[in-house]
Amino acid sequence: MWRVRAVLMLLLIGGCVSVHAEPAQHWSVGLHRMTFADPLDNQPMQALAFYPSTGADHRSTIDGYRIDAVEGSPVAIGRFPLLMLSHGNTGTPLALHDLATALARRGFVVVAVIHPGDNAHDHSRLGTLSNLYGRPLQISAAISATLADALLSPYVSVEQVGMIGYSAGGETALILSGARPDLKRLRRYCQERPLDGDACKMRGELIADRDDLLPEADPRVRALLLMAPLSLMFGRQSLADVQVPTLIYSGDRDQLLAIDKNAEALARKLPISPDYKRLAGAGHFVFMAPCDDEQRARMAALCNDPDGVDRAGIHLSLQAEATRFFNRALGKPNRAGLHTADQ
Repeated sequence: MWRVRAVLMLLLIGGCVSVHAEPAQHWSVGLHRMTFADPLDNQPMQALAFYPSTGADHRSTIDGYRIDAVEGSPVAIGRFPLLMLSHGNTGTPLALHDLATALARRGFVVVAVIHPGDNAHDHSRLGTLSNLYGRPLQISAAISATLADALLSPYVSVEQVGMIGYSAGGETALILSGARPDLKRLRRYCQERPLDGDACKMRGELIADRDDLLPEADPRVRALLLMAPLSLMFGRQSLADVQVPTLIYSGDRDQLLAIDKNAEALARKLPISPDYKRLAGAGHFVFMAPCDDEQRARMAALCNDPDGVDRAGIHLSLQAEATRFFNRALGKPNRAGLHTADQ
């Protein structure tokens, strides 16, 4: 009997040791502001980095958004996958703050770039070739800046880089993964659907402000999460080099992008079949963080969804699915500085 008790005691002790040796599954969220050179003109550009932290939970307010993160909070020990986030035309990454902080809590470093000339405060590059080809270059510069950043570089795994793209950010993500835009496709689309006020404001013509830029892929990007992606300019041939796993979300009542020519066509044409999730009744802005009362009053068109659409529930599901997807595609965070595939 004493031998049985001894074995049970060893098992219990071993079980306790293994439990405490497991890395934490949820952290608080730290916020780090980054500044680096815009590759288009060498002027300063900014990004917001959300990272796993061992500090206390705290809420900050930035540009009217209440964000579950605190600046200067200590970084959790480990090597974490890096996720780059690209916002939509004339947008802000702060509108996607809940996804960024949810992923940081689950062990990702999320770096959200503010695209110069195409953000909520500056529209100067909108509709130009420099914006189409420059946005991916800005994300690549942000990856390099993160890997060299004094605060973040010790905690980021260079082998685990993924990309989140919303709306025009989806186009940016695809170019980074090897897609090559076909400008003729945009012209043809605008001839067929000239009343598309978002895509065809300039009748399918982009301003040729730079003749020295071409689409440049970044082989460090190894997985894509695309939400309501702008992808009109990509046919099957121009997507042939996109050889990374992809998760696509779209709403079937998108009021800005025709999903038959964007998300649905993209899902059919990608060489590696993506996981495509079509949300019934949801519009283009459902992927922005749920709004508070003040935001609903100030920007009703962005905050209010059709009856029956549960934006908060959609976001909880999206956060969980994005975590599973990137863990499978990139590997989980590991305290030993290595990454492990999710079996």
